[in-house]
Amino acid sequence: MATCPPQPSYPSGPADGVPLTGTSTAGLRHAHWWQRAWVRYGALSMLLVISGLVILALVREETGTEGFLVGLGLAVLPVPLLIAAFRWLDRVEPGPWRNLLFSFAWGACAAALIAIVANSFATQWIATATADPTSADTLGATVIAPVVEESAKAAAVLLVFLFRRRDFTGIVDGVVIAGVTATGFAFTENILYLGMAFGTDQLAGHTGIASVTAATFFVRIVMSPFAHPLFTVLTGIGFGISALAADRQHIRRVAFPLSGLLLAMGMHAMWNGSSAFGEYGFFAVYAAFMVPIFGLLTWLVIWTRQRELRTVRAELPAYAVAGWLTPAEPYALGSMRARRIARQYARDHAGKTAARAVAQYEAYATSLAFLRHRGRRGRAGADFVVRERELLEELWRRRDAARPALDHAARITAPPVPVAAPPWPVYGAYGYGHPTTHYSAPTTPYPAYNPYRS
Repeated sequence: MATCPPQPSYPSGPADGVPLTGTSTAGLRHAHWWQRAWVRYGALSMLLVISGLVILALVREETGTEGFLVGLGLAVLPVPLLIAAFRWLDRVEPGPWRNLLFSFAWGACAAALIAIVANSFATQWIATATADPTSADTLGATVIAPVVEESAKAAAVLLVFLFRRRDFTGIVDGVVIAGVTATGFAFTENILYLGMAFGTDQLAGHTGIASVTAATFFVRIVMSPFAHPLFTVLTGIGFGISALAADRQHIRRVAFPLSGLLLAMGMHAMWNGSSAFGEYGFFAVYAAFMVPIFGLLTWLVIWTRQRELRTVRAELPAYAVAGWLTPAEPYALGSMRARRIARQYARDHAGKTAARAVAQYEAYATSLAFLRHRGRRGRAGADFVVRERELLEELWRRRDAARPALDHAARITAPPVPVAAPPWPVYGAYGYGHPTTHYSAPTTPYPAYNPYRS
């Protein structure tokens, strides 16, 4: 039976010069050069830059300069809306922007380059082997393209899953990373198709609503801007379910990502092959499959987000009892409306810096709740205690800005409720005293769960 660890004394900084992550500075000094973070980041950045330059040259060669500019101007229109939608889904425990920037860049540069090169090579090989270019194009669109493109986009989700594991804790994280990657991929693909359509109209002299550019814009930007994100989100859900599995559940951790990838390939193949179903095949597939699946996945993600908020409200009271949080904070942190009110209150009374501190406090508290939830289910990693201590310290550093704001938000969004009397002086209905009250680090044991201590 695992027991609760004793309450750690609150340090003013890392003890004895050792980072809180548990990695000694000596170990970092003696690490191989390829293990250093700046080497990996530099190599990855160089890869993305080179991929971006190559894909830029290839698309410009296909569309011409004028077609490229027209395609770029039209393709960028849905990008802010899609990014905002995925960012909204991620508001409960917002991931760092660097993960989103990497995902978008991978989709727009690396994945797009892989798709263009591999699809062209495979289609040409099939056409040469079969001496039937028409069948090769059809096979390339319905079989080769879904496999290549979904695999290339899934690589970004896999990289974040492996190397940013702390930021990848569930289904919503998988959906966001996959969706942003696919948004970047669709952005580059739309530049290519819209630029080529514009070039066709220039040669044929077509203009206005009857032009190929207008038709392409309507199909790709108006009707189906979510197509690529919808396919790849299935892969993200598979990785998200895998992230919820315990380390010892090896089959589940591998099977769900592969299943999600296969489903993404299947949906992509059906979408690309819809034109072979007759004159109205595209609209039939769109109405019968794409729209219902989009609605189902949207419901699933929103339901998951509400479940995350319930987890926050259920797990954080243990830290309120120990004195790390005030009694009102678990409720306020488990309500998106209360969080928004808290940030606005801090901005109005103390400026943008305080509002940023409150937002960070909310994010760290959510991570703490999820960590404790995984610990209680036996899914926490070996660094459970270290990670819990890091998160508690981050909260403690921001308490002066966050506590008044969250107390105000709790009073606005819910009536006072009776709470059990904690073993420290309490002032007011919510257990929050005068702003000048001095808080010291809690010294009583707290009921944190440590699955690795018996």
